Amino acid sequence: GDVSPPPSTVIGHTKTLAKVTFNPSVVEQTKIARNGILGDFIIRYDVNRELSVGDVQILNGYFVHYFAPTDLPPLPKNVVFVLDSSASMVGTKLKQTKEALFTILQDLRPEDHFNIIGFSNRIKVWQQDRLVPVTPNNIRDAKKYIHNMSPTGGTNINEALQTGAKLLNDYIAQNDIDARSVSLIIFLTDGRPTVGETQSSKILSNTKEAIQDKFCLFTIGIGNDVDHKLLERMALENCGMTRLFQEDEDAASHLKGFYDEIGTPLLSDIRVDYPEDDVEQVTQNFFPNYFNGSEIIIAGKLINRTSDKLHVEVTASNSKKYILLKTDVAVDLLSRNDIRGVPGLEDGRGDNNYIERAWSYLTIKELLNSRLKSDDSQEKDSLMEKAKSMALAYNFVTPFTVLKMKEAGLHSEPPQEEFVSPSTDGIGEKVQSLQGHRAPPGIRRGQEKQRIKISKTSADGDPHFVIDFPSSKFSVCFNIDGEPGDILRLVSDHKESGVTVNGQLIGAPAPPNGHKKHRTYFSTITILNNKPERSYLEITPKRVILDDGERLVLSCGRSAVVRSRSLEVSISAYSNITVTIRDSISFVILIHHYKKPAPYQRNHLGFYISNSKGLSSDSHGLLGQFLNHEVKLLQESLNTSGGEVGQKQMEELKANPTNTLKVKGRLVPVVWKQRRIYNGQQEVDCWFAKNNADKLIDGSYKDYLASHPFDTGTSFGTISSL
Repeated sequence: GDVSPPPSTVIGHTKTLAKVTFNPSVVEQTKIARNGILGDFIIRYDVNRELSVGDVQILNGYFVHYFAPTDLPPLPKNVVFVLDSSASMVGTKLKQTKEALFTILQDLRPEDHFNIIGFSNRIKVWQQDRLVPVTPNNIRDAKKYIHNMSPTGGTNINEALQTGAKLLNDYIAQNDIDARSVSLIIFLTDGRPTVGETQSSKILSNTKEAIQDKFCLFTIGIGNDVDHKLLERMALENCGMTRLFQEDEDAASHLKGFYDEIGTPLLSDIRVDYPEDDVEQVTQNFFPNYFNGSEIIIAGKLINRTSDKLHVEVTASNSKKYILLKTDVAVDLLSRNDIRGVPGLEDGRGDNNYIERAWSYLTIKELLNSRLKSDDSQEKDSLMEKAKSMALAYNFVTPFTVLKMKEAGLHSEPPQEEFVSPSTDGIGEKVQSLQGHRAPPGIRRGQEKQRIKISKTSADGDPHFVIDFPSSKFSVCFNIDGEPGDILRLVSDHKESGVTVNGQLIGAPAPPNGHKKHRTYFSTITILNNKPERSYLEITPKRVILDDGERLVLSCGRSAVVRSRSLEVSISAYSNITVTIRDSISFVILIHHYKKPAPYQRNHLGFYISNSKGLSSDSHGLLGQFLNHEVKLLQESLNTSGGEVGQKQMEELKANPTNTLKVKGRLVPVVWKQRRIYNGQQEVDCWFAKNNADKLIDGSYKDYLASHPFDTGTSFGTISSL
């Protein structure tokens, strides 16, 4: 009920122009919502109008035409409500739908006709083969019918729409209805097709064929399980609109609000024409219906820049008559439409042709809608490229473009030290939620940094491998001297837990006076998971690509957290990435970023296993094969009986140049070494196996080469793909 503008809103206006600026600080945002603002900034406004051709504005070779007449008698409606009553509608969704329908029925006018269809796996028509007039008795009986609807069964979208279309077509054909009345179907569902025809393309073609351009279809989706693309395309192909409401929202008020948008048709068959020799690239200029409270907007470019006027004609049908409106608009309107020099209205960028931007916005929107309706892949690609090119030129965010934002007071570049060291501080820290995935509940900016206890088991640096054996109270380490481009299988448990981790190597020159011909580092870590649903992560020092059915690209330079049903990814900017799978498997990837790298240094990644409880006993890979097996250190070098080493003998063994490990029956010579992990933050004592871990690992190094980053290797020595 608060009609005052939100904090920080500034409104500048003159008699003919207005500019609204919304720029809230963090403090002002928290006054609106505890976790900051995530939503739409909606501006409701109107201007003085009369029944005329509308308002045409022209500036620097572009025009925009606003047509929104008022004070017209409403057109009669023929409306069929098609309502989902499947089992998934149980509870709040069906309750709110019923409440909204009770109000909508009460708002029908005496000249309207209507019917109601409920559908699940069965189709139930309230009044067979007819639409009934709006009378007190019919409204009362319709409310009883809706009240008695109970959720059960599956979702037969195709047959429900076919039944609704046939009902409306037959009524139009068999009755002497007002030629200027508006016929429409309002379709509501909370799910996807599960019964009957379930293929979206077939449902679309069947619906288009049944409606035959005789009336419009308006679609409504409730909840997170709806096929939004199907509903959107059905509406677009049949001159309607679509709305999607979240399950936890006040669906009753939203449904009523949507009906209010389309419940009062004032005109039909509106056509707006301009002389062909004067304009080009005009946006949509034919509209099947005009509803009270809406606005028709057309934009285009002027060809004839020498003409001092633009002729405009509007034709439409009203309940009792056809309407033709004509006018000539003066082209030279700089003094009226140019915002340069108007205090508070200039945007400071030197690009003040808001009319050209309006034209580009409408054009992009139409390109995207055309792409959605197209079945031709080449045409879809062409439309996408046109929309993307225009969006980049005019700075609009679309599904194919990205908006880059800078936070005030934060560096957009990493710190300027010689080496930006990764840190385990903040591993798992949750800073920013991302739309499109659910953010963890109860997380607030500024909370205390968390630390996750990380095992020493890792692959980092050049690359140096460390395996920790807690029960034996020692660690084993080895190097892998691979070739640039090699992809190493680090963890392979695709058949059991569904998890695979592969690391791709990048090359660098060897340091001077060294024994190696080159160095190698991990440039990419790929984590694949196929349980309970398929997903994968592709991690580089610059970005994280998450694909769990929806592709999401995240920068490693921004702290963020993304959570889906079985996967959580937490990024600590320029430091580390924590990946948690089903709360029982955790990996930490350290980001090594050099500001001014030496010739033998490369930005690279380190891979650490934090929690391996969810991996099976059959897991394999260079690291995975040791997670559920113990290694024994023998006393052979002390000329004793050859038994296992006790703690008291460990110091003597360290001084011995060569000792022996027993691994799965194999004897492996090892030497004592010290390794630094976590970017030098921790020192590890370990027994080092030479020669690419010969005899320590099953098989040889080459048995662990994957054919590509998404190779899941269902068992040791075999290759497959996710």
